Amino acid sequence: MDRFPNQKYIVVETFRKSGVGVKTPVWFVEDDGLVWVVTREKTGKVKRIRNNSKVNLAVSNFSGDPKSDWNTGTAQIVQGDTAKKIIQKRNKKYGIMARLIGIFSAKKGAYVVFSIKINDSK
Repeated sequence: MDRFPNQKYIVVETFRKSGVGVKTPVWFVEDDGLVWVVTREKTGKVKRIRNNSKVNLAVSNFSGDPKSDWNTGTAQIVQGDTAKKIIQKRNKKYGIMARLIGIFSAKKGAYVVFSIKINDSK
């Protein structure tokens, strides 16, 4: 069951080495109990996740303004068949816009897919 049904955007907060958070609105898909994000390898969020897997996330609007409570989680970069499957799911969810954005963002390197496991507050 999806945590964020019928939502288009989440804001993901990743952390610099100094501990300062950086919030970025992103498209996402949900699969197998995880939240998945497709981005490019030369983005700041990928660098920050490689240094610190802790993230916060919330449902947001296009600008990244939160529309829900924040959740804490752990991000993990994935590759191979899992990454390919998530890219296909993202393309299906966002349609032609995903392909157009892919063309314009190509200069930022290859696709990178990361999962977010949301920490349950139980």
